[in-house]
Amino acid sequence: MRAEIIAVGTELLLGQTVNTNATYISQGLAELGIDVYFQTVVGDNEGRIREAIRLARSRADLILFTGGLGPTMDDLTKDALASYLGRSVSEHEPSMNKIEAMFKSRGVHMVESNRRQANLIEGCDPLDNEAGLAVGNALTVDGTHYVLLPGPPREMKPMFDGPAKAWLRGIMNEDRRLYSRLLKFAGIGESNLEQALIDLIETQTDPSIAPYAKEGEVAIRISTKALSELEANARLDAAEEQINERVGQYLYAREDIALEEAVIRQLRASRRTLASAESLTGGLFAQLVTRIPGSSGEFTGGVVTYTNVMKHRLLSIPMSQLEGTGAPGAVSESTAALMAERVRELADSDFGVSLTGVAGPSESEGKPVGLVYFGLAERGKQTKVFTGHFSGNREMIRVRSAKSLLYRLWQALSGKEGS
Repeated sequence: MRAEIIAVGTELLLGQTVNTNATYISQGLAELGIDVYFQTVVGDNEGRIREAIRLARSRADLILFTGGLGPTMDDLTKDALASYLGRSVSEHEPSMNKIEAMFKSRGVHMVESNRRQANLIEGCDPLDNEAGLAVGNALTVDGTHYVLLPGPPREMKPMFDGPAKAWLRGIMNEDRRLYSRLLKFAGIGESNLEQALIDLIETQTDPSIAPYAKEGEVAIRISTKALSELEANARLDAAEEQINERVGQYLYAREDIALEEAVIRQLRASRRTLASAESLTGGLFAQLVTRIPGSSGEFTGGVVTYTNVMKHRLLSIPMSQLEGTGAPGAVSESTAALMAERVRELADSDFGVSLTGVAGPSESEGKPVGLVYFGLAERGKQTKVFTGHFSGNREMIRVRSAKSLLYRLWQALSGKEGS
C-alpha cells in the first residue's frame, strides 16, 4: 500500500511549527508495512487543500491528514475532503455529547463554532479523540483510503496509535509488518561502502538495502516485509551475511549506537581504561566519549594541550621537539606518539590516545589543512601512529578526526588492526 501524508496548516509553511507529526506517522506506518511515498504540507486554504488531495489521490492508495479539524474557520480539512468527494458533512452525536459535557463540567459557555469538531464526512468511521475534542474521520472511496487526524501532537499520537491503526489493520489485505536491521560502519566512507555493495543495492527487491551517512560513520538499513519475525530474520540474516563478507571489517555494531558507545562497551567488557591528549580537536574526543552514561569507569580523563607551551608543561614534551630549526613540530608523527604515551603514563591507563593536526582555515608549520596524526599507546605494546588527510571546513575536520581516532581505538579493542 502506497501512502501520502498531508499536513495542513499555514503555521507549518511559515516555520512557526515544526512538522513532527509526519515523522511520527511515517514511523508508525512503516511498522504496519505501509510505504510512505510522499509528504505534503499545505496551508489553510480550501482550494489548495483540494488540489493537494487531487494530486495525492493520483499516486497513493492511502492519504492521511493531520491538522484542520478544530473549531475555527481556518480548520478546513473535513470541508475540503467532503467537497472533493462530493459528500455531505453531518454532526456525530456521541462526539457532540462529549464536547457539551466537557464545557458543562468546566462551567464554561460553549461557543457555537465548537460544534464543527464533532463533524463527520458522510460514510466515515469516527476515530475517538482521547486527548481532545475533534473527532477523527476514516473512510474508503473508490479504492482510496482517507484518515483525518488532529494537528496537536498530544491529540494526534493517541488517535493514530489507537483507533487509526486499528482501522488501518482492518483494511489491509495482509498482516505483514516491516522488519529492519541497522548495521553501523566506521573507517569507510559512504561512497566506498556503497561501491562495495553496489550490485546488491541495484538488484535488491526484498530485503531492501539502503545506506545512510553522517560525519565519521555510515549505516546500512536492511528491511523486509514478512508475516512473522522468524520469516523476517531468515531474510535479514542472509542479506547481512552477504554484506559482512564484503565489508565486515568496518562493521562496529548491529544496532543504532554511536561509535563512541561501541568503544566504551569494549573497554568495559575488557576492564581497560583510556586517557586522551588533544590539540586540534580541543576536547571534542573527550566530549564524545563522556556523552556515554557511565563512561567514567573507562575514561580516566583527558587534557587539551592546544599550544606548544601546554604540551611541554602538561605532557613534558621537549620544546626542542616542538619548535626550532629541524624540529619535527607539534603536527608530526613523533609528537603524536609522545602525546599518547605521556597521557597514558600520567593517567596510568591502559590506553593513551592523541590528536594533533591542522584544522584550518590556514596551514600551520608549513603543513596543509586537513593533515592529522593520531597516536595510540597501549600498555605493554609499541605505540602506533596513524595519519589522516581530511577535507571540509574546520568543524568537519575536527569531527572526522575525532571519529577516526575512535575507529582506530575500536580496531585495537576488536583485534582488527590489520584489516
